[in-house]
Amino acid sequence: MIFPEFDPVLFTIGPVELFGRSIGLPIRWYALAYVAGIVLGWRYAVMLARRTSLWTPRTPPVSGPQIDDLVLWVTLGIIGGGRLGYVLFYRPDLFGQIFTGSGFGERLEILQLWTGGMSFHGGLIGVAIALFFFARSQKINPLSLGDLIAPVAPIGLFFGRIANFINGELWGRPTDGPLGVVFCNDRILQLYGYCPAGLEPRHASQLYEALLEGLVLFAVLVLAVWKWRLLAKPGYVTGIFLLGYGLSRAVLETVREPDTHMPDALQGMVTMGMLLSIPMMLIGAWLIWRAWSRPPAQG
Repeated sequence: MIFPEFDPVLFTIGPVELFGRSIGLPIRWYALAYVAGIVLGWRYAVMLARRTSLWTPRTPPVSGPQIDDLVLWVTLGIIGGGRLGYVLFYRPDLFGQIFTGSGFGERLEILQLWTGGMSFHGGLIGVAIALFFFARSQKINPLSLGDLIAPVAPIGLFFGRIANFINGELWGRPTDGPLGVVFCNDRILQLYGYCPAGLEPRHASQLYEALLEGLVLFAVLVLAVWKWRLLAKPGYVTGIFLLGYGLSRAVLETVREPDTHMPDALQGMVTMGMLLSIPMMLIGAWLIWRAWSRPPAQG
């Protein structure tokens, strides 16, 4: 299967004249994926907070207006943590460019979100920090706040992975299976002058992740919240999300193109995604055990 002629830019606003230059504002699928994930997640979180019966014998940790304020904190955590995590885990050379770059743009490439490069694990850390400080400022149990946010996270994961596929990035390993995709088309040739993924069919790992980390994990968390009523035990739903995502990511890393920057001793054995998922699984399993072994919290 040949990769479709997707355009990462859905449409462009403008151009308009600014300081004597004609400038257009491109609206990219990747940016819309973030917007869709945040907006839909926000509305779902509000719905969960309003269903007081889901939290019995406790009460929801936040009100609707508090969630409205929380959206900004979470958004900053996603963007700041996602970019910093990408640079720290995958492109540490960008730190050096701050001092050795040949021009202003190269020195500040670390801030150039529009050039691509966001890490889920970095975004998760950023969101966790944002939730902790928000919970502290509002005198809320941070685990209860995490239980509210965890069920909405797969929504953003789903849209993000679909956007990765449209962009033709984060492709999988070579495959001779019937679902292999050749990540090469005229747009990619015009952009790079060649096809970075080569001409051999590869796993569409972005779509696998959209299915497993997005739809399947969302369905499991729906059961945890609506059928098993686990919001009554702080940390339970958060633990399921962390363990579920960690397992999904570790499994799918076996069909995703390996990281080229890993130390020689680890090449072919593990990927950065696997290494970063191990702490998630351990923390998730501990939170599940902790919540399971305790009675439902009151208040």
